[in-house]
Amino acid sequence: MSVPLLPRSPPLPTVAAAAAAGGMPPRRRRVRPPLPPSPPLLSSTTATPPPTPPVGTPKSEAADRRAPPARRRLPLVSTAAVEEEDGEWHPLPLSAADLSLPLTLPTGQTFLWRRTSLSPLRFTGAVGPHLVSLSHLPSSDGRLAFLLHNNGGSSSSSVPAAARAALSDYLNAAVPLADLWRRFAAADARFAEVAARLGGGGARVLRQDPVECVFQFLCSSNNNIARIEKMVWALAGYGERLGEVGGYQFHQFPTIERLTRVSEQELRDAGFGYRAKYIVGTAKILQAKPGGGEKWLASLRTRELPEVIEALCTLPGVGPKVAACVALFSLDQNHAIPVDTHVWKVATQYLMPELAGKSLTPKLSVAVADAFVAKFGNYAGWAQNVLFIGQLSAQKLMVAETTNTSTKPTKRKRSGNNVKT
Repeated sequence: MSVPLLPRSPPLPTVAAAAAAGGMPPRRRRVRPPLPPSPPLLSSTTATPPPTPPVGTPKSEAADRRAPPARRRLPLVSTAAVEEEDGEWHPLPLSAADLSLPLTLPTGQTFLWRRTSLSPLRFTGAVGPHLVSLSHLPSSDGRLAFLLHNNGGSSSSSVPAAARAALSDYLNAAVPLADLWRRFAAADARFAEVAARLGGGGARVLRQDPVECVFQFLCSSNNNIARIEKMVWALAGYGERLGEVGGYQFHQFPTIERLTRVSEQELRDAGFGYRAKYIVGTAKILQAKPGGGEKWLASLRTRELPEVIEALCTLPGVGPKVAACVALFSLDQNHAIPVDTHVWKVATQYLMPELAGKSLTPKLSVAVADAFVAKFGNYAGWAQNVLFIGQLSAQKLMVAETTNTSTKPTKRKRSGNNVKT
């Protein structure tokens, strides 16, 4: 069933929301006479004092044993610090059922948002030149609101309005998610089951900047979530610095022109591996497009999906799967279906059981995409995104909700199958 794209919803009037204040008690520590006292550690739990070294231990070794191990500073801010830095929170016309932060930002569409507060749950990221935090207000419907941390390069009083417009566009706020989910659930029992397990709504498809999206998914090929985030964060570091929130330095994603000045060796030294040549090559090809790569990518939003996939696959390192991700998450191709192992599993179990036991091939990938569109219509990519999230284990969903900084690689991919991505 086709779903018409509705006009952008008018913004709600701005209101102020206060953050809860709180503090952290000072750390208790035991001081030994032979050594000067150490400064208290920044940690969310009280540290256990190190054991006393055995008698006869050399002084240097004893000092090493007494010294506590270096601790990574937690990327959280205390509620007291939040209250001090908070400005005015601006509500958006999106309830938690329209957009759930844990089901939208850390589930494989983008790799640039960071959780900067746990209670209340808060994510921070750059939308163009705007550095914003997002959080659900303590209202009955969990209304989404944003806090603007910078002026977006302007001193105008209209900055919050500009940030609101950019954010509403990025979040695809005009698409009626609740209506889509009702139609998807009526069309497919499996979707209804997953939707109920995920709380009945909130997993929204973003409308990212195409340049930002292309280079993020060039990093995703045959990769795990921890390394993708590290690479994408490194690429973002070539852009203009916007500010620090919760211990993270945020940057506006670099322009194509800036990326053309990054060498392949520089990226290889940073751990990008073979992807370095794809990033450098894609930047150069986009820069050479008539009118510039930004204009060329934006023009794909008005073209048919097969033409979009074909055009994107001319870029180094972009195969049909990565092209489908870019098309869905940034180019208004709402029926694009990125087929990976998770989606293949859904298809063979529920949509096309006759394919069970077969290996995924480019031809079968096309057949799976067609089956999703036949089942869910013009917004099939949105349904596929929910079913993709439903394939993630409960543990991975919990990680998505609570942290972006796990040091243990999480095998949550939108690539990495045996089809060229």
